[in-house]
Amino acid sequence: MWVKAIRVHELGGPEVLSWEEVEIGEPNEGEIRIKNKAIGVNYVDIYYRTGLHRAPLPFIPGKEAVGVVSAVGPGVTSFKVGDVVGYADNPMGSYAEEQIIPASVAIPIPPAIDYKTAASVLLKGMTAYVLVRQAFKVQRGHTVLVHAAAGGVGSLLCQWANALGATVIGTVSTEEKAAQATQDGCQHVIVYTKEDFVTRVAEITSGEGVHVVYDAVGKDTFQGSLACLMPRGCMISYGQSSGSRPDPVRLSDLAPKSLILGRPGLMHYTTNRDELLQAASEVFDGITAGVLQVHANHVYLLSEAARAHKDLEARRTSGSIVLVPDSQSL
Repeated sequence: MWVKAIRVHELGGPEVLSWEEVEIGEPNEGEIRIKNKAIGVNYVDIYYRTGLHRAPLPFIPGKEAVGVVSAVGPGVTSFKVGDVVGYADNPMGSYAEEQIIPASVAIPIPPAIDYKTAASVLLKGMTAYVLVRQAFKVQRGHTVLVHAAAGGVGSLLCQWANALGATVIGTVSTEEKAAQATQDGCQHVIVYTKEDFVTRVAEITSGEGVHVVYDAVGKDTFQGSLACLMPRGCMISYGQSSGSRPDPVRLSDLAPKSLILGRPGLMHYTTNRDELLQAASEVFDGITAGVLQVHANHVYLLSEAARAHKDLEARRTSGSIVLVPDSQSL
């Protein structure tokens, strides 16, 4: 069968996202085919499009989607046609009307959570879970610095850390995003385009610094983030939205304050199905309990993926971005 999808034949800007027909077969042993209803857009999609992360060309981008099972392969007993499922992180290829994925990575979506919300939160929410509950366990009394606090993951980090009893400091680029960060639980918001975040963090913490920094920006904020940490603080780097990886750090640079530096990845915290379902359950429970508010602020047609990428790179978005197949209404 043939479906419409976005493909990348050469690396570059948003213009390399090609809207075309691709052939999709039947699921093999242990696989299912899903008809996508909502597709999450994440900054990692840009990394692959530009070549910051590598994938064999040509490829269909996208690492997050929610849809309805349209076919099951031999040996699959855990899902049936008509089930609503989602997946996050791997395999790549969600920018398509339909796709085939291993049944082992499919996550049942609770009936109370709609397609767009689920596609907005699976990858970002499980990433946030790893960051605040696994890589560094945020506790009451901690002071946390979150860069890109109004972004998809940043928004969830702020809400989750606040619910755990931490004092949350967020950095954003505009006053509009500052209002969003405040709503999401930031007790202190720094508009980094107007003031130096290192100086401001020192003022807020009376020179003590923060317990942990969550940095998805990369090179532009990396050294400043290290400077914001208190002795025995933890630097968690989980992205590079600035477009550049941080410069190499010498171990000796961490010694003066006994700092810890980490670069966690979701795949290493969901190495088996139990871990995967536990991570998803924590996210779904947070939503149903009202701890996590999902901001699916931007919805585009799948054919408009290039425009979505342009807006994300230009920092014209906040919260989550979702693509929907052109056969559906926005």
